Amino acid sequence: MIIEQSLRPVHGDREVGQLQRRLKDLGVYGSVGLEFGLSVLMGLFFGHWLDRKMHTAPWLALVGMGFGTAAGIRTLWRTAEKARKQLEDEEHREAELRRDYNERYRKK
Repeated sequence: MIIEQSLRPVHGDREVGQLQRRLKDLGVYGSVGLEFGLSVLMGLFFGHWLDRKMHTAPWLALVGMGFGTAAGIRTLWRTAEKARKQLEDEEHREAELRRDYNERYRKK
C-alpha cells in the first residue's frame, strides 16, 4: 500500500511531502531486519570474544547471543509500535476529512 501510493504522479508540494515521507518510512521499516540480525551477531561475537579471554566457551557466546536477540526484539517492538501509532494517526486524519466533506457537501 505504501509503495502504490508513492508511485502516483506527483502534483504539488503536498504530494511531494507525502512521497518523501513514504520513502523515509520505507527505509526505516526496511532496515528493521538488518538491525535485528546485526544485534544478534554483535552479541554473539562479543560473547565469543569474552569466551576466548576468560576460557568459558561457549557460555558467554550464548549469553551474548541472548542479549543480542533481546535487543533485536526490542527494536522490532518499537518499530511495530511506531507503525501502529502512525496508522492510527492517519486513520484519524482521514476520518476528520470525511466528516468535514460530509458536513460541507452532503447538507446542500
